[in-house]
Amino acid sequence: MTLTLPAAEAARELVEPVLREAVGRLDPLSARVARYHFGWTDGGEAGGGKALRPTLAVLSGRAAGADVERCLPAAAAVELVHAFSLLHDDVMDDDPVRRHRPAAWTVFGRPHALLCGNALLALAGELLLEQGCAAAARALNDAVLALVAGQALDLEFQDRDDVTREECLLMSRCKTASLLACACSIGVTAAGGPAPLAGALAAFGTEAGLAFQLADDLLGIWGSTEATGKPVLADLRTRKKSLPVVAALTGGTAAGRRLAALLARPEPLAEADLHEAARLVEEAGGRAWAEAEAGRRLDAAVRCLDEADLPADVRAEFLHLARFIASRDH
Repeated sequence: MTLTLPAAEAARELVEPVLREAVGRLDPLSARVARYHFGWTDGGEAGGGKALRPTLAVLSGRAAGADVERCLPAAAAVELVHAFSLLHDDVMDDDPVRRHRPAAWTVFGRPHALLCGNALLALAGELLLEQGCAAAARALNDAVLALVAGQALDLEFQDRDDVTREECLLMSRCKTASLLACACSIGVTAAGGPAPLAGALAAFGTEAGLAFQLADDLLGIWGSTEATGKPVLADLRTRKKSLPVVAALTGGTAAGRRLAALLARPEPLAEADLHEAARLVEEAGGRAWAEAEAGRRLDAAVRCLDEADLPADVRAEFLHLARFIASRDH
């Protein structure tokens, strides 16, 4: 699903040339993989994604009163890190589809996809250091470390049947919300803006990021292929310990126990089993909890914005983005 918001379209147009210039520095094969992954070649989606994180980074710079041009390296750096994470995530999850077409690793092979991800991560730091943004580079590096820790937890959960709701929320906070929090504050940091403003926007990004992950997990079960770019019931096919599933499994209900038994079967789940699993997640309260929790996180994000000293138009755009990502159709 492409983000159809004016701020996102404007940020995409501004940041894409910076991304293309950075990718042009890579060795030829890594550059080819990156261009494919970003959707610039071989019939990819226009823009190659939602442009959510660079949009937030540009808004962050505007919040500090910085010129938009000054924010672009930071916005591009965040998007490069996001691209790195997706390339590696698809390999680790054996996910064959990304944005409605074959994932990069299925086209170029796992080694080249991983090497491209590594190169994009290095480019992200290089962009910031070239601008003399050491503090922003440190903030982005901290987000990467949190993201890696979250991915490690996600992999660990695949082999456990005792994952708690709190552990799953921690994983989501690290894997997803940390980079969104960085995107929401890195523009302030890069512009040398006040630390309290960066902190308030990072807190906003954390809560909005959790709302984003909850919405994404709901889409992973009940979303259409048109919305997700992946097969319906995708997360149940891989028996992913997503937030609605963990909430259902840990709710102490009969439906949750039936769901646990179904997901514990050693054989691949048939189509009818997948639909039954989705029904059991809902019956056990997992869907209702995730929807309500997304609402609670969005409310918390709004409160963080209320505490930030922001221009009114920037506040409105942050709020619009938060509401959009927390209420995607599923």
